[in-house]
Amino acid sequence: MNKILILDFGSQYTQLIARRIREAAVYCEIHPCTVSFEFIQNFKADALVLSGGPASVLSKGSPKVDKRVFEMGLPILGICYGMQLMSFLLGGKVTKSKKREYGKAVIQLPEESSILFSKLPQESVVWMSHGDSIEALPPGFVPMAHTNNGILAAMMCKEKHFYALQFHPEVVHTEHGKTILSNFLFSIAGLKATWNMSSFLEVSLKNIRDTVLKDKVILGLSGGVDSSVAAVLAHQAIGDQLICIFINNGLLRKNEDKEVREVFAKHYHIKLHYVDASRLFLTALKGVSDPEKKRKIIGRVFVRVFEREAKKIKGAKFLGQGTLYPDVIESVSFKGPSAVIKSHHNVGGLPKKMGLKLLEPFRELFKDEVRQLGKVLGMPDDIIHRHPFPGPGLAVRILGTLTKDRLDILREADSIVMEEIRNAGWYSKIWQAFAVLLPIKSVGVMGDERTYENVCAIRAVTSQDGMTADWVPLPPEVLGRISNRIINEVKGINRVVYDISSKPPATIEWE
Repeated sequence: MNKILILDFGSQYTQLIARRIREAAVYCEIHPCTVSFEFIQNFKADALVLSGGPASVLSKGSPKVDKRVFEMGLPILGICYGMQLMSFLLGGKVTKSKKREYGKAVIQLPEESSILFSKLPQESVVWMSHGDSIEALPPGFVPMAHTNNGILAAMMCKEKHFYALQFHPEVVHTEHGKTILSNFLFSIAGLKATWNMSSFLEVSLKNIRDTVLKDKVILGLSGGVDSSVAAVLAHQAIGDQLICIFINNGLLRKNEDKEVREVFAKHYHIKLHYVDASRLFLTALKGVSDPEKKRKIIGRVFVRVFEREAKKIKGAKFLGQGTLYPDVIESVSFKGPSAVIKSHHNVGGLPKKMGLKLLEPFRELFKDEVRQLGKVLGMPDDIIHRHPFPGPGLAVRILGTLTKDRLDILREADSIVMEEIRNAGWYSKIWQAFAVLLPIKSVGVMGDERTYENVCAIRAVTSQDGMTADWVPLPPEVLGRISNRIINEVKGINRVVYDISSKPPATIEWE
């Protein structure tokens, strides 16, 4: 199998590079630029990509890479900072730009362009983000493109298969970015498109069996896409050696606890240990309105309950988790976020505390790849295309304090939202849709009586990965049906509003 090594210099777009390469059916991994030269050698990549980054190669202490990578005989693509670093290390001259170039720009290609720009028009829009420019090319390099204002946009050393771009081909704003990356992968590096979920499944099943042997695996099942596909995958690999723990925290959606048990225990015949801890969670959350405190309390109680229940399972040596590749990248990213993976992606320090080894079959996959794997496993669309649901559940969709009554009101309203969106054929077009219960009341009239009840907000967004999102312009007739049904059928709500905020500046969830 071909594979690409992406060296991360701290760009906000590094994950997108990996996504685009995976979409081209080529396997790749991101590693920080600080890895040793021995690591790079042992990785046995077929090509290297040097990512962008916020630093300047001219600054003291700016990230570098061992110059020996340019002597390995591998095709190399430098992007933004990667281009400047390539030039800097190979004898070119990099200078501070008088004016930082950020955003859309137009590049001009010569009449006979390089193989990297094959099938591109002579003029196209790209996305720039840089404060330095290359004043003199390294020996052996020639320019490939310039922007309309004369800045060097691309260079190459054809003999050594070194190519570099001042812009970002991985972002959607670059018109022909996917074509450029495909040209590098297939025409320059000579790779084959062999990365797919069927091949991953075959390798993954063998890895799980070889790792687990005859031991038992505990897996925390939430009913979400990641844990659901992980459970089906592990069960196919090791059968009854897998025991899933499903904790009802009282913050689930309507009938969710019954549906999860129905699907996994009865349909898939997976050993499922069900725990109703709803009263324990609600007691711990009583009177708490601060969203961060809510999250911490939920995480703390979950760990306590999970640890207690896991101890009842004798002979377990592994803890299975649906950790995704973005979470892994986040923990090792160069100058990126802290090394702590988000608490709702795992169960804290339980593996170490309980003497369990981690089993993370998806630590190399993105969310869309997990969905593809679920399809290969034959899982129903209702599960693999389910909208994301936050780890703290409805707690982050009820602003203010939580009570059983307020949770029941939101459950009913949310159920109506989902039912109407599905009936209208919009569910598959939306990344995430849900109802929010606000901590305010408004005056209304129902029949001949004046009411003073809760306000409910509806949120529906479209997104590719949850990093950014835009609100969905649902048809007025769909919004009208949702509003009428909630006000008429859910006692406690007399007003419905629609959230038309994008992310950023707003977040997807309200808390």
